[in-house]
Amino acid sequence: MADDEDFAAMLAASEVGQKRTKRPKVGDQIKGKVISIGHDTVFIDAGGKAEGTLEKAQVSDKEGKLLVKVGDTVEARVVSDAGGTLQLRVKMGGRGPQASAELQQAAELGMPVEGTVTEVIKGGVSVDVAGVRGFVPASQMDARFVEDLAVFVGKKLTFKITRYEARNLVLSRRALVEEENEKLATETRKKLEIGAVLRGKVVGFKSFGAFVDLGGIEGMLHVSELGHSRVDKPEDVLSLGQEIDVAVLKLEPGEKGQRISLSLKALATDPWRETAAAFTPGQRMKGKITRLMQFGAFVEIAPGIEGLVHISELGAGRRINHPKEVVSPGQEVEVSVLRIDTDERKIALSMASSADGSPEEVAEAVKSQAAPAKLGTFGDLLAKFNKK
Repeated sequence: MADDEDFAAMLAASEVGQKRTKRPKVGDQIKGKVISIGHDTVFIDAGGKAEGTLEKAQVSDKEGKLLVKVGDTVEARVVSDAGGTLQLRVKMGGRGPQASAELQQAAELGMPVEGTVTEVIKGGVSVDVAGVRGFVPASQMDARFVEDLAVFVGKKLTFKITRYEARNLVLSRRALVEEENEKLATETRKKLEIGAVLRGKVVGFKSFGAFVDLGGIEGMLHVSELGHSRVDKPEDVLSLGQEIDVAVLKLEPGEKGQRISLSLKALATDPWRETAAAFTPGQRMKGKITRLMQFGAFVEIAPGIEGLVHISELGAGRRINHPKEVVSPGQEVEVSVLRIDTDERKIALSMASSADGSPEEVAEAVKSQAAPAKLGTFGDLLAKFNKK
């Protein structure tokens, strides 16, 4: 009796499962496993006791190499149901007399088509899809604005048909890119946390930083986080399409979703931990002028380390109104270290010359400076020291 009850329960559960799994109909997007591969056809378990077929060309690369194997899961669209077998398509766009019918079906079912971008025209680009000329508006070529559409010319891409009438084929690539980005974003969000190191691609620039695609989600790499050295423009150190490793610095809520702040600097060695520790007052070295301010000139004395030569130390004894009167950005100069403040990460420098005395004399003069603001320029201080 117990065995009969167990069998009845199993049968009922099986029937419930069958009711839930309905046979796919034309237009449905399905996921199915590859169950076998024939000479020209790939056979798919489409669910609901239905078997589907795919032409090998649908799941092969440009060289004809098959991209799937038995057991793989494939996403496809049902385009017909004849003789008990579902005909499936991953994409459309084959040439020939049936091209028009295929494009019409693709438009109705929302299936992607392949086309080659032939030229840039007013408002967008022209695309050849199965011998039919189509138009893609500039705003529909990518998920983000593309300044130079010429980069797409000659490329074979996948599009979605937004309108198909007689002599009027309008396409969108953006819709497909956004769909793919959303899939990638789901996986990327699982990895997002402060301190995580992710691989990304540079996809855009602004004066204040670079946009990095982390996989369906973009983060901002601020210009101040590009490295320990001062960077004026992100284009000076990065290029579009470049792949980089970045650290997640901050995650904040924003109007259009989560704001992600990234950093390259966090992954680089801090020059202040090693290089700056080797500097001593009185030490003389060569450096390069990086920028000028009303109050003085900044000099890079080591990668990522800048010191300030105050305007009072630039005039060689004469009064000047602006550092540009004696130095310019990019100029190599010789300087001496006056003071080092490791806590504030500041180094005070003085323009050095062969007449300024030896490093030992410079160091001794700096040590004897009891009230820096009242002793005049570094040259005055050194002169007083030499008279002793």
